[in-house]
Amino acid sequence: MPRTPISTPDAPAAIGPYSQAVRAGGTVYFSGQIPLDPATGELVAGDITAQARRAFDNLKAVAEAAGGRLDDIVRVGLYVTDLSEFGQVNAVMAEYFDAPYPARSTIEVPALPKGARFEVDAVMVLG
Repeated sequence: MPRTPISTPDAPAAIGPYSQAVRAGGTVYFSGQIPLDPATGELVAGDITAQARRAFDNLKAVAEAAGGRLDDIVRVGLYVTDLSEFGQVNAVMAEYFDAPYPARSTIEVPALPKGARFEVDAVMVLG
């Protein structure tokens, strides 16, 4: 099955040897999105809420570039450097997704690229 890379200037460019997302058949696999401003490539200022919003905005931009929308996402992975901020991240996610919600895992990690406090990846299925 061919793999088609997905790319948009409305989300940060990849900072390594990977694609923003890859489509294989009707499934789109997203690389992790950290809270980088796509215009500057810099980490957004602010608390975990600001970082989560920027990362979800980036995810949304890639979903749209792939021909989908957040409602087409079936699974997300959330990565935080401080699990005590889970409630704030959960509240931000509720701003972006409606029921039925995607399946999800939330994992505390010791560090993320560029000093980010939050990262999200996803799987989207297009009908």
